[in-house]
Amino acid sequence: MQLGMIGLGRMGANIVRRLMRAGHDCVVFDRDPAPGKALAAEGAKAVDGFAGMVAAMTAPRHVWVMLPAGAITETAIAELAELLSPGDVIIDGGNTFWKDDIRRARTLAEKGLSYVDVGTSGGVHGLDRGYCLMIGGPKPVVDRLDPIFDALAPGLGDVPPTRGRETRDPRVERGYLHAGPNGAGHFVKMIHNGIEYGMMQAFAEGFDILKNAAGPGVPEENRLAFDLADVAEVWRRGSVVTSWLLDLTAQALAEDHDLSGYSGHVEDSGEGRWTVQAAVEEAVPAEVLTAALYARFRSRQDHTFAEKVLSAMRKGFGGHVEPKKG
Repeated sequence: MQLGMIGLGRMGANIVRRLMRAGHDCVVFDRDPAPGKALAAEGAKAVDGFAGMVAAMTAPRHVWVMLPAGAITETAIAELAELLSPGDVIIDGGNTFWKDDIRRARTLAEKGLSYVDVGTSGGVHGLDRGYCLMIGGPKPVVDRLDPIFDALAPGLGDVPPTRGRETRDPRVERGYLHAGPNGAGHFVKMIHNGIEYGMMQAFAEGFDILKNAAGPGVPEENRLAFDLADVAEVWRRGSVVTSWLLDLTAQALAEDHDLSGYSGHVEDSGEGRWTVQAAVEEAVPAEVLTAALYARFRSRQDHTFAEKVLSAMRKGFGGHVEPKKG
């Protein structure tokens, strides 16, 4: 199947590579020509702009936009809409606010274009691990794109099956879900990332307590000195808190016990705020997720070891490099 990809950053380029590994035909563009040239050497067709992409593709076209959420993505989709033909599809795989998806889908439908929102989780490791996909859009269009989603998803792997799922959609067990109409994909991804904030904060605070168990504020006879890298490693093996986030924490602590290479300044990319906003709109109590978001705000004023743990996890799964401040 043919797919156009606009945006060849940390995730866009590897999405293309994974698709090409599965035999799909990819047309690519980025304002920086370097990643396009690299992908062209691997078998993609690099073009020099949106018009070139549309001209290089066969109708019905499927164009995936993998750009930062906000004005950049909004502008790209508006420009594409003027070039594409009825029956073509625009896919937004970034972290767009779900209400924007609903608005865009209505606007594009007036031009005969379809829109699909895809919450994409997998970070910089998705090329080999695969991408967990949460998809929103019209069922006929999503079904048509199934070969793309199936190639990107992790597949069954070694995850044991869940009892009672025998009659449910098997695609979910392969790592991709048609969550509902436009907006549903990014809504599910938004909540996923809100939960991620809470899980990361729990690990960060726990390791901060362990580190300070031998601190000057503890009576000398009660002080306990822990090897944090060893604690993280033993938890990886059979404990109920085993997770990829713990794997990343263990790796970071093994390489830098004090995490001295991290500032403790932790950014938030928007989804945590939107999750809390949704909770307010729905009158759903979300104490942990809200506190985790506020902890990131505070980290930009006063850094603790916990924030360094957060920074290490963010770098591990997403390649995020926190700014050096304070």
